[in-house]
Amino acid sequence: MKRSRKSNKKEQKRSYNLSLKNEKDINKKKIRLNKFISNSGICSRREADKFIEAGVVTVNGIAITKMGYKINPTDLVKFNSQKVKSETLRYVLLNKPKNYSVRESSTIQEKSVLSLVLSACKEKIYPIDRLNKSETGLLLFTNDTTLSKKIIEKNHRNKSIYQISLNKNLSNEDLNKIRNGVILNGKKHIFDSISHVKNKQKNEIGIENTQIGIKHIKEIFQKLNYTITKLDRVFFCGLSKKNLPRKHFRHLTKDEINILKRLWIDFLRYSSDK
Repeated sequence: MKRSRKSNKKEQKRSYNLSLKNEKDINKKKIRLNKFISNSGICSRREADKFIEAGVVTVNGIAITKMGYKINPTDLVKFNSQKVKSETLRYVLLNKPKNYSVRESSTIQEKSVLSLVLSACKEKIYPIDRLNKSETGLLLFTNDTTLSKKIIEKNHRNKSIYQISLNKNLSNEDLNKIRNGVILNGKKHIFDSISHVKNKQKNEIGIENTQIGIKHIKEIFQKLNYTITKLDRVFFCGLSKKNLPRKHFRHLTKDEINILKRLWIDFLRYSSDK
């Protein structure tokens, strides 16, 4: 009888120790909510704290405002009602060559830009924004769907710089017309800056732009009887193609990723102030 009681006590102690160990293992796997959000690429930890405090972060459907809150790996975290993914986020910049499509190619004849970044990472990444087959320049690839959606928002003001070639020289008169704004479908479109490229022929034009898309850029010149024969995007979302040869890619630096995050945070603040 004594042996049985002693055996039961040992078993209870063993069970308690095992339970304690499992609890410690679970706690080890837990991660602070602000760190989880930061690791997902949305923003910094300090900024995550502000968003948590504002009540825009939920865990398993419940808004969390407590600082230092820890979550399990299986918890469902949402930021502004969008799921936060815990996979490693990738940001890859490609200098797109001519005759490559941004679509996933279904034929051998059609070359896809995705084939050029295939070796960049194991994660599936997709281009932000578009460039037609005939257009060249910067394309940003990422698996950060939340950030990519915000970057292409209509009201999100992203600076882009294009170098274009026209079928004929752009006269000073037409250059001034474009600077003053061209009306398309009842709306005036004005570039941030437009000029002839220094030390080049008068059909070589540089455009700095935030809100006008490539489609409207082409329509502006068509209205003035010009055709764009070449378009190269040399700057996009704070990123330059300097030292990046055509058809090559590179991963963004931490500073460049922070610039992208900053653009998004500024956009959220701009939207909330409207």
